[in-house]
Amino acid sequence: MTAILGINAYHGDSSACLIQDGKLVAAAEEERFTRIKHWAGFPAQSIRYCLDAGGIPLSAIDHVAINQDAKANLWRKIAFTFSKRPDAHLVLDRVRTKRERANVEQELASKVAPGFSGKVHHVEHHLAHLSSAFMVSPFDEAVVVSIDGFGDFASAAWGIARHGGIQLDEKVYFPHSLGIFYEAMTQYLGFHHFGDEYKVMGLAPYGKPEYLEKLRRVVLLQQDGTFRLNLDFFQHHKQKVEYEWDNGAPLPHAGNLFSPALVDLLGPAREPHIELDTRHRDIARSVQAMYEEAFFHLLGMAHKRYGVDALALAGGCAMNSVANGKVYARTPFTRMYVQSAAGDAGGAVGAAYAVAHSVEDAGAQRVNGRRFVMDHAYWGPEFTVAQVGSLLSARQAELAAAGCITEQVDDENALCARTAVALTEGKVVGWFQGRMEWGPRALGNRSILGDPRRSDMKELLNLKIKRRESFRPFAPSILRSHVPEWFETDDDVPFMMQVFQIREEKRSSIPAVTHVDGSGRLQTVTEESNPRYFRLIDAFREITGVPMLLNTSFNENEPVVCRPEQALDCFLRTRMDVLVLGDFIVSRNG
Repeated sequence: MTAILGINAYHGDSSACLIQDGKLVAAAEEERFTRIKHWAGFPAQSIRYCLDAGGIPLSAIDHVAINQDAKANLWRKIAFTFSKRPDAHLVLDRVRTKRERANVEQELASKVAPGFSGKVHHVEHHLAHLSSAFMVSPFDEAVVVSIDGFGDFASAAWGIARHGGIQLDEKVYFPHSLGIFYEAMTQYLGFHHFGDEYKVMGLAPYGKPEYLEKLRRVVLLQQDGTFRLNLDFFQHHKQKVEYEWDNGAPLPHAGNLFSPALVDLLGPAREPHIELDTRHRDIARSVQAMYEEAFFHLLGMAHKRYGVDALALAGGCAMNSVANGKVYARTPFTRMYVQSAAGDAGGAVGAAYAVAHSVEDAGAQRVNGRRFVMDHAYWGPEFTVAQVGSLLSARQAELAAAGCITEQVDDENALCARTAVALTEGKVVGWFQGRMEWGPRALGNRSILGDPRRSDMKELLNLKIKRRESFRPFAPSILRSHVPEWFETDDDVPFMMQVFQIREEKRSSIPAVTHVDGSGRLQTVTEESNPRYFRLIDAFREITGVPMLLNTSFNENEPVVCRPEQALDCFLRTRMDVLVLGDFIVSRNG
């Protein structure tokens, strides 16, 4: 048996995974254990979890793969340093970071366990991204594209992938980056936390692309299908931009990426305390439109170059579900795969599979000619009925004082039927089941659920639990076979990575999951991928005729819950009505 440990470390969304004989066994992000969003550092707790899930000690690991290679694009780094002469602090910071990443063996010995004697592989950042998409996709052949902020001095890469591996042909190098463009504009709009880009996506449909022509002076499309930034509007290439993960802080804070020239172009940047107005909404719409122009410009070139209709997409920008949902309409691609952790966390999987492909006798078990297909996202920790029962027993006095009733329901059909009835009554339900999801989306195992038919459900959720911006949409989880009945596009979307238009005649039936532009960021659910969640949605359909539920992440301004005690804590400190914790139902009296 060949065991490979994949790692994303020393960057936001630190993570780890384990593959054995070519099959993924476990994967988790470190933030779920540290309880600090987008946590950066060495993923020691994730590694320990993966080893436990695989039933092996660290000493049994043959290979460790990390999604970073300090030697990659070295001459370009040297040339940039000498030609541009950036701030010395920027250069020194990068040197320190590379030195930290070189000491993987020491980190394993000091933070996980002694005894590792395998080989450490450093996999170039974008090759890891491309591997994370293609190597676990259902495709035998695909165009592969990675787009993000930066990794190993590049921001985008593309090529063609077949059985023989990935042929990486071209890259866009530092300082040009679509990810940096979107992040800088996110900051300009007053959202300064690392990972806040999704707020701009949510805000964009409320505006008009009035500033698109001006933003075409910021992002410059090239005749070869690529893009460049007008660096007059940025400062990341001249000085160090701080990313601060303070102990105990709920979110990391990023320093400003944009220069004063952007303010001269668009007007004053929004401060976080300033109410959003029409100008901000129009800029958000223009940012999304500009991103899409560059994104589809690149994809169009890639399809023309390779003539293959399947696309495997990865990188932080692959989290732009709005753009992803337009790929079929705006490019010749007819099939697409975006795995559940498309961003840097997913680089752990990509690095591991890149190494698995390269080493002799990787022990690959093939499914339809392929090593392994990731068709679900449930690779995290799970907890037994006994563990959950013990927790509830230990906290029974606290639950009674809060006016809660606890019942164990061993029959799964009865459990789902009772939960479905509660949802039809307008109750907000915490749903904690099985293995935790891999990636940022709650996909039916660590979810808060509601009735999509209620026009007031968004307000109820924000009032009772989420306490987030009112413009941000909630997602529908829909039975796969019913997608063409409710959406204009029919496709598998198991990881909630695409936004499709809801059929116009259906929008009034599901106002809680219909965004202002008539779209929904759907998750398709099958009985094979998640039997219990499927049965719950089907039970709701039998009562209401609607084959979907409102699904949002099980958290309250924190990382998605991992353990049952975290779910119970979230339930008790919020105004959630019902908690379904495995086979147990916890209900508030009255």
